[in-house]
Amino acid sequence: MAEVLVLVDHVDGSVRKPTLELLTLARRLGDPVAVHLGPGAEAAAAVLGEHGATRVLALDAPEFADYLVAPKVDALQAAVAAVSPAAVLAPSSPEGKEIAARLALRIDAGLLTDAVDVTAGDEGPVVSQSVFAAAYTTTSRVTEGTPVITVKPNAVAPEPAQAAGAVEELSVSFGPLATGTRVVSRTPRESTGRPELTEAAIVVSGGRGVNGAENFAVIEALADSLGGAVGASRAAVDAGWYPHSHQVGQTGKTVSPQLYVAAGISGAIQHRAGMQTSKTIVAINKDAEAPIFELVDYGVVGDLFDVVPALTDEVKARKG
Repeated sequence: MAEVLVLVDHVDGSVRKPTLELLTLARRLGDPVAVHLGPGAEAAAAVLGEHGATRVLALDAPEFADYLVAPKVDALQAAVAAVSPAAVLAPSSPEGKEIAARLALRIDAGLLTDAVDVTAGDEGPVVSQSVFAAAYTTTSRVTEGTPVITVKPNAVAPEPAQAAGAVEELSVSFGPLATGTRVVSRTPRESTGRPELTEAAIVVSGGRGVNGAENFAVIEALADSLGGAVGASRAAVDAGWYPHSHQVGQTGKTVSPQLYVAAGISGAIQHRAGMQTSKTIVAINKDAEAPIFELVDYGVVGDLFDVVPALTDEVKARKG
C-alpha cells in the first residue's frame, strides 16, 4: 500500500490533537508515515503509533528552533524524496500552511488548503473545502505531482489504530535559505487552562450583547463548565472587551467545533464565515430577528444574562 506523509504538530514531543486527526485521514489513503521535527520523537512515537503511524521519520536539529519555517521545509522535502508518498498532509495552522505552500512549490506539486474532509478517489485524494463564508462545499483533487493538503482542526474525530510507530532518523541537508531568517526571541503564550480555540471541540463565544469586558465572566463560566474554549465576535474585540487572539470570524480565527454556542452575537456574515462549519450551533439572543438564527440548530430568544447562567448551572448539576 502507498505511504502518506503526516507532518507532526507537537510541543517538545507532546503531540497535538490535529496530528491525530491527520493520521486518521491518512489511513484512508494508505499507510501513514509521521514526520517529527524537533525534540521528543521517542516520547511522541508511542502516541503516533497508537493512531496508525507505521513509521516515524524524526530529526532534532537546532535549525528548527533557531530559524523560521525553511528548515522544516527542507526536512519535509527530504522525507518526500525518501518515501515517494501518495500525499502529504499538514495541519492548517499558519505555520503548517506556509510549510505546505513552500513544499508544493519545491516539488512542483498541487496544493489544497483548509480541507474539511479527505477521502480516497480513483485518481488520488479527494478534498472537500468550505468556501465563500462556508456557503458552499467544493470537492477538488490535485492533478499534478504529489498532493500537498492542509486540513482544518476537527475535520474528523481521531480514531486509534495500533501500528508499529518505529522511529527512523531522517537525513536532511539544509539549504542556504534555511538560515535566512533567525528567531531572536520568543514570548510564551499565557495559559488559560482552556483548550486552544481552533482545536476545541466546544466553543462558547460572546458578542456585542455581552456589553462589557467584565461581563465576559458569564461566557467564561459556561465555557469552563463545558470544558470548552472562549471566543468573541469582532464587535466585542474592537470594543476592547476580549483579546483579538480569541476573535472568531473572517478577520479572526476559523473554528469548526462539535458544539458552538453564540451568546449575544447578531450573526453578521463576517462572524458566520468563521464558525459556520460547526457541527451543532446554539444561539442565545434577545432579538428574535437576529441573522444568527438563520443557521442555528437550536435557538433561544432571551436575555443572555438570564439564559447563560441558568445553562451553566444546569451543566454543573448534570456533571455533579
